[in-house]
Amino acid sequence: MERISWNQYFMAQSQLLALRSTCTRLMVGATIVRDKRIIAGGYNGSVSGDVHCVDEGCYVIDGHCVRTVHAEANALLQCAKFGVPTENADVYVTHFPCLQCTKQLIQSGIRTVYYAEDYKNHPYALQLFKEAGVQTQKVELDYLALDMKFKEKNDFVTKLLALVDTEAVDQTELASLRDEANELFQR
Repeated sequence: MERISWNQYFMAQSQLLALRSTCTRLMVGATIVRDKRIIAGGYNGSVSGDVHCVDEGCYVIDGHCVRTVHAEANALLQCAKFGVPTENADVYVTHFPCLQCTKQLIQSGIRTVYYAEDYKNHPYALQLFKEAGVQTQKVELDYLALDMKFKEKNDFVTKLLALVDTEAVDQTELASLRDEANELFQR
């Protein structure tokens, strides 16, 4: 049996952290690692004690949810809170960092940013990383697939199987189910 790589392992940790996200717009997780040891983790969510997007909706100004603290910032703040240095550490993030998180990662001494998905990769963020000597590398999760739509897919298959068991299959309903299947199961 072949073990997953370190990059796959730490990115999987970030994917798990993303499942704790309370923002409905995008679930993001970040894991800070030094010497192959996890030193902090974060996900995007509201300030401690405040309401969450999942409860009251996102608070959007100029196209951004201002209610949430980003995953990278939460991980960096966890290090600051507990006195854990981030100099020469790496970060594994489910999505390419936004411009503000890019600046925070550079200022905190992160040396490499590993990310699983491109997400509005800002040209200035790319420039800043390059100028600061921070490496960026995309990590494909080819050993592990976390299905963020498992519940919806399970409900869909249950509904589909119930329909197949009936003798009268309405072609309109079947076409609707086909569209829903395409939306749920395409990558």
